[in-house]
Amino acid sequence: MKKILSTFFLILFSLTATAQSLDHDHKAWSALLKKHVALIDSGKASQVRYAGFMQDRAELKAYLATLSKVPQAEFNTWNKPQQMAFLINAYNAYTVEKILTRYPKIQSIWDFGKVFGNPFKDKFFTLLGREFSLDMIEHDTLRKPGAYDEPRVHFAVNCASIGCPMLREEAYVATRLDAQLEEQTRRFLSDRSRNRYNAQDNALEVSEIFKWFSVDWTSGYRGLDGKTAAITSREQWFGRYANLLTDSAEQQKMLREGKVALRHLDYDWALNDAKK
Repeated sequence: MKKILSTFFLILFSLTATAQSLDHDHKAWSALLKKHVALIDSGKASQVRYAGFMQDRAELKAYLATLSKVPQAEFNTWNKPQQMAFLINAYNAYTVEKILTRYPKIQSIWDFGKVFGNPFKDKFFTLLGREFSLDMIEHDTLRKPGAYDEPRVHFAVNCASIGCPMLREEAYVATRLDAQLEEQTRRFLSDRSRNRYNAQDNALEVSEIFKWFSVDWTSGYRGLDGKTAAITSREQWFGRYANLLTDSAEQQKMLREGKVALRHLDYDWALNDAKK
């Protein structure tokens, strides 16, 4: 009996220690981002000072270690915003660490390979008690149907590429997650290098993200609070943010009515490195 009680309290202590060791404000990650993320294009995009991250790699590894210690059982007790913030931050931080393993010679995240090795499928870290990959965070967890149903995560996770939505200059936190995701969405859609209205052809030219993950905009998205009017298509999505995609009232009206052709721009996989 004493042995059973001892084991029980040991497990309880371990879970408590883990919960106390994880900072849900992710202050350590925020400090690194504020130091090494450079905003460009009036804050609509960013570049990453990987050389600076290299100098602070010990701090990055220490933060990653706190994420890796979280067991699945503890993760399951958190609310959805806490879980999502944890997963998004983990994706972004582990992506930076992946780049650092070959920096400064690396030119693109795809330098790790597509057939023999794959940066998104490689299980190069531990999360929630098992070997994990970036794809497992994004596709198997964040995008798992019925789990979060939040397409705005696509504007939050960063794949270390110029064509990707910007790496945010602070960590994601549960208490402000909705506002952070909304700002990321508005930033990305306002970025004319990635999304723009072609008046000559009456076409909306958007990132390939909207092609690769088109299903995520058909699931009846209602936002984290569940109060947003259901969005069941990309056209509805673009109509909702029409004022960010063009300054013309007439073109905005056409977007809201779904009367605009949709094209996808080529994705730029070059490293989002800030050289200065």
